[in-house]
Amino acid sequence: MTQHTDLLPTTVREFFAAHVVHDADTASSFLTEDVVVVDQDETFRGRQEVHAFLRDAGSEFEYTTEQIGARRVDDAHWVVTVRLEGTFPGGVAELDYRFALRDDLVAELVIANHTA
Repeated sequence: MTQHTDLLPTTVREFFAAHVVHDADTASSFLTEDVVVVDQDETFRGRQEVHAFLRDAGSEFEYTTEQIGARRVDDAHWVVTVRLEGTFPGGVAELDYRFALRDDLVAELVIANHTA
C-alpha cells in the first residue's frame, strides 16, 4: 500500500493495512457486528463470518497487493483500488474495495473488479 493513504479515513487505512498482511484479527476489529462483505458475488454476514473470510481469502495463492487509487464518494463511502499480482488464475487483477462506514467502523465492503 504505497499511494493515496493520506486521503483515507483511519478506519479504512488501518483495516486495509491489516488485510494486506493477512491479519484477520486486527482487520476484524474495524468491523461493525452486523458487517456485510460481498466478494465477487459471495456474501458474508456478521463479524464472525467475515473474520473467517478475511482469514482464509486468497490463502491458497501467493500474491502482492499495491494500492493504486483511493477516492471519497461521500462522508461514509470510500473506494480503494488495488492491483494484485500472483499465482492465482490470470496472475493480475485490479479490484475496487468499496467501503461503507458507520460510527467509524466498516459496515459494508464490496470487493469487485475495478471499473474505470
